[in-house]
This record gives sequence, structure tokens and C-alpha cells, in this order.
Amino acid sequence: SPAEFDASSDSEKRKKDRILSGVQPTGSLHLGNYLGAIRQWVKYQDDYDSYFCVVDLHAITVPHEPKKLSKDTLSAAATYIAAGIDPQKSPIFIQSQVSAHAELTWLLNCITPMNWLE
Repeated sequence: SPAEFDASSDSEKRKKDRILSGVQPTGSLHLGNYLGAIRQWVKYQDDYDSYFCVVDLHAITVPHEPKKLSKDTLSAAATYIAAGIDPQKSPIFIQSQVSAHAELTWLLNCITPMNWLE
């Protein structure tokens, strides 16, 4: 049988580079978070295969109040959307809700010698 005709352009076929980034919910997000990260995320979400998260597991490395951290985590995700991140283009997730993240961290910690990191 004849090969199917593929009318998609080369730019449509090109695989996008991927971005994975996040901000810690250690209090309210501020102008520095917006200028340093979130503004760029909004700008590049059409050009990259983007995933954005609230890195709440990173936030538990310092003293915190669990109820406040939970509230700040949801507030940060809402701020991403309010700042212009479109969840249809760029999924937004909470780090602690993806168990594979912590599982992979454990595996990498177990197999990576300290001298490789120094």
C-alpha cells in the first residue's frame, strides 16, 4: 500500500526541549520569584515542553509549620496560574504528590558516590 502523506511541517515535527522548574513554598511568593523565574516560565511555555511544580519537599529541609506549608503550597500553585502559566500547555504539580520524585531521589542517592558530586 502507498505510504501515507504527512502534511505536517518540519517545525511541527521538531521535538521541543523540556523545562522542569519549581519554587519552594516557604512563605508567599514575591516579586523576586516573579522576576527571577515565573515571568520567564510564562514567556517560554509555548517554546518548550514545560512542567512546573511547587517543590514542597525541598521546603521541609528547614523548620516549618505543616498547616502553613500546605496553605502556601496551594497558594504558590494558584500564583503560577494567576501569573500566566496555562496548565493546558504546561502542567503544574505539587512535588510531594508525585511519589516517583522521592523514589528516584532515593535511588540516585544510593548509587551516586560522594566523590562524583565533589
